[in-house]
Amino acid sequence: MILHGFLPSLLEGAVLTLGVAVGSMALAMVLGFLGALAKLSRSRALRGVATVYTTLIRGVPDLVLMLLIFFGGQVAVNAIAASLGHDEYIDINPFVAGVATIAFIFGAYLTEAFRGAFLAVPPGQREAGLAFGMSPRQVVWRITLPQMIRHALPGLSNNWLVLIKSTAIVSVIGLHDLMMRGSQAAAATREPFAFYLAVALIYLAFTSVSELLFDQLQKRLSVGVRRQSL
Repeated sequence: MILHGFLPSLLEGAVLTLGVAVGSMALAMVLGFLGALAKLSRSRALRGVATVYTTLIRGVPDLVLMLLIFFGGQVAVNAIAASLGHDEYIDINPFVAGVATIAFIFGAYLTEAFRGAFLAVPPGQREAGLAFGMSPRQVVWRITLPQMIRHALPGLSNNWLVLIKSTAIVSVIGLHDLMMRGSQAAAATREPFAFYLAVALIYLAFTSVSELLFDQLQKRLSVGVRRQSL
């Protein structure tokens, strides 16, 4: 029997892993967009906060942040609840903690990707849109954002590929994702090579399909754009 009957369990873990990745990426894009706006802001305070955020995240290992947010956050939440008169212990959901932590980490990297994409749009095009009578909102939606997305897409694809592999760290906080189920199956059957190879192949399938989709999206967004010859 294939993988001693553990294949359905691995597939369930794969679905959960994909859910963590998609949720984390969606939240990370929001954080990255806000971080990019903060870094491009005229406010020194906003620029300072965004700089501290990106510097801190890029200097601390992902695993340390995961453990710090999950366990430290749980202690903080219960301390606040106790001060408000709540006696019952509050458990943080591992799925929520995993999504929030990974999003917080990759939001810092996407901040730089979005900031570079904003700067890649020639300011003269925004000025031309205003000169033609467009409102600032129309300039953003019709000129700035479409080009920004095209410029940001390589950074988005790279971060997504790294993020989907980084979801493996959520197994350390007890989430029964693909990595956790693979480890349990390997321990139960004493065949670690077979199950970790299966886990690796599933991750490889995720990243391979993602690369194909991003490649098609890049071609779609590049229609009508003349490439410069090297």
